[in-house]
Amino acid sequence: MKLIILDRDGVINYDSDDYIKTVAEWIPLPGALDAIARLSRAGWTVAVATNQSGLARGYYSVPTLDSMHQVLRDAVQQRGGHLGLITYCPHGPDDGCTCRKPLAGLLEQVAEHYQTALDGVWFVGDSLRDLQAAVAANAQPVLVCSGKGAQTREQPLPDTTLIFADLSAVADHLLR
Repeated sequence: MKLIILDRDGVINYDSDDYIKTVAEWIPLPGALDAIARLSRAGWTVAVATNQSGLARGYYSVPTLDSMHQVLRDAVQQRGGHLGLITYCPHGPDDGCTCRKPLAGLLEQVAEHYQTALDGVWFVGDSLRDLQAAVAANAQPVLVCSGKGAQTREQPLPDTTLIFADLSAVADHLLR
């Protein structure tokens, strides 16, 4: 199985320090939906693993989050692709869960769902937490410079981190 896992905010859609709280605020980054569709059409399984502490903070509800994800799925499908499993951590930073990145729980949920190992599976994110989660899961950390990625790039990164401009560049590389 060719599996790639993506963070959501800052990788697929614009991020906000004020959180993405409504479907109207969920705005895809240029080329991201096409990148997912291209990967899918080429036989890749594309999954998403995203921290969504706005749920714990009461900024939005699970039905609102589900609506955002349905918009995402529909947009990828309109481009001829398919988006696989979407996992999310609904907890706050101090809740003591095992799923919140930088822990590996969300990635492990994806591996369990697809009954596959994460060794070498690309996890694409824009934050140090994403890269740390990839390392914790024995996946390949991939940084995109969209979202908060440009700031993240200035920090010490895991040694094996691959760096790309955005999700389109990741897809271009994998589809070569």
